[in-house]
Amino acid sequence: MLLTSVLEKIGNTPLVKIRKIGAHLRLTEIYAKVEYFNPGGSIKDRAALAMIEAAETSGELTVDKIIMDPTSGNTGVAYAMIGAAKGYTVKLAVPATISDQRKRIARAYGASLTFSSPLEGSDGAIRLAHKLKDEFPDTYFMPDQYNNPNNPRAHEITTAPEIWAQTGGRVTHLVATMGTSGTVMGTGRGLKARNPQIQVIGVEPDEAFHGIEGLKHMASSIVPGIYHSDELDGHMGMSTETSYAFSERLAREEGILVGHSSGAAMAAALQVAEALEAENGGVVVTIFCDHGERYFEL
Repeated sequence: MLLTSVLEKIGNTPLVKIRKIGAHLRLTEIYAKVEYFNPGGSIKDRAALAMIEAAETSGELTVDKIIMDPTSGNTGVAYAMIGAAKGYTVKLAVPATISDQRKRIARAYGASLTFSSPLEGSDGAIRLAHKLKDEFPDTYFMPDQYNNPNNPRAHEITTAPEIWAQTGGRVTHLVATMGTSGTVMGTGRGLKARNPQIQVIGVEPDEAFHGIEGLKHMASSIVPGIYHSDELDGHMGMSTETSYAFSERLAREEGILVGHSSGAAMAAALQVAEALEAENGGVVVTIFCDHGERYFEL
């Protein structure tokens, strides 16, 4: 395969059947979209590329601007990778608590990092980024991933049709975790446009103080402008302990090493699938956002 840029490999990730964890299910299948196959290592490659290319087209992003945005890690890595490929300088506002692995990866691509208080989580990074943008409006292009409609749009036009095609249109439920909420919003819209009966379920931490990096507890956080709870058919809260436990199970039972948000997604998808067993079954699709190497010392 000959590519003119690594960015051409963003998208078209595999959909993998969850066999052992779901072995007791007879009427219901569980599949996971494994997004660490993107070149930047996470699902955020999709949204970051869409936001950057939209800004290039509109003229908001020019070669003299620095790409700067708040991020809990994965979108920042995506910005850094895309910036390196396209020739942009990248500066990231990040919580001090993000994993050392993601700090190193972003810096390896040439990005610089500015840290917000470890006590404020992703909201602190949002405040810091807006402060920088307000102080130096001509210096930075801020994609504003929490409010940019091109974030969910990326999933509406790529992730959703991929899932539809990969399941042969059999998908009945989408279960996805929420940080910016772009993945669940956009993928849900794209799937419902094909079949309005598909159920879309958003998953978030079950309490304000949690250890699931990248996810938001919506009731206690700055709510993203792209998040519309009325578009979801259900909400599920997941504990930090359960999320960590299912990350470990996925590695040991399925051979899929993913981060803790994917553990939350797996636990929620299993609950949905088990409930469907009492009915007529279904096809549950969830999304594994990134690789576990960004969280664990291997």
